[in-house]
Amino acid sequence: MEQFKRQQIIETAMCIFREKGYFAASMQDIAEACGMAKASIYKVFPSKEDLFTGVFVEVHRILFEEARQLDRRLSLEGLPPKEVLRLKIEYQMQYMLENYFFTSEFKELPITSNDNFLVEWRKKRASLVTLHQDCFYEAYGEPIVPYLGDVVTIFRGMIKEYLSHAVQAVIAVPMAELAGFFVDRLDAVIGDLIASKPEPVLKVSSAFFNEINPMDDDSRQANLDEFLNFFADKIRELPQRERIQNELLEVIELLKTELGLPKPNGTLLRVYITFLDSVSELAPYVRQLSLMLNR
Repeated sequence: MEQFKRQQIIETAMCIFREKGYFAASMQDIAEACGMAKASIYKVFPSKEDLFTGVFVEVHRILFEEARQLDRRLSLEGLPPKEVLRLKIEYQMQYMLENYFFTSEFKELPITSNDNFLVEWRKKRASLVTLHQDCFYEAYGEPIVPYLGDVVTIFRGMIKEYLSHAVQAVIAVPMAELAGFFVDRLDAVIGDLIASKPEPVLKVSSAFFNEINPMDDDSRQANLDEFLNFFADKIRELPQRERIQNELLEVIELLKTELGLPKPNGTLLRVYITFLDSVSELAPYVRQLSLMLNR
């Protein structure tokens, strides 16, 4: 009975939030729509934030469960891998469009600063990234593995932008056709990546980091070291005298040493960066390094 009551509240709240929006929807509205006393709602969900979090979790539980069911069905049909990918993308986009308030629009709400909601948001994002990685791996196999981080990031950017246009009725393309458009464009990108074998920009694990799931210190340090190695390679390519190149490379090593300390000296870091910035050809790399350090 308790589980039934909880599910009834969530399903009702889902409709009320959609109809009235987060701010206008009240616990009293939801209680009346459920045919319950407001106190009964508060026994299950102590606040509106907790209730919205419960709805958010349920919306994404359905998404992942239906995605698994679709995966099982498609595995029995023997369709070409890219058609399977298209159907999976079509389902995800159609579901996200129909549930846009809970899959994308919530990012403008104060709920995003609620600790309990943040936990569920991080879980949802990690599950979605994993789902997208699995979709592309199943379609392209081992050759795509080095580029999964980049491909998934490109794909997620496309979904975000095109769905926002679809919600605003800027485009009127059915999701089936839009999914086909995505697959064709990404197939060209992926084919080029596999054929030309460039160095990946993002590691597979990098796709899991963002503003709600900041990079851990070890990963951040590894990225800084990798960028400084790249920076050193650019210095070696400079048309400068050997003495100047050696001085610049020495500063890179000093930066690595300082950044490896538990508490780097900010004054020293600024001195090293200023020295590197004195060479005009290095300015773009200095700016990027400064941004990475400020993060």
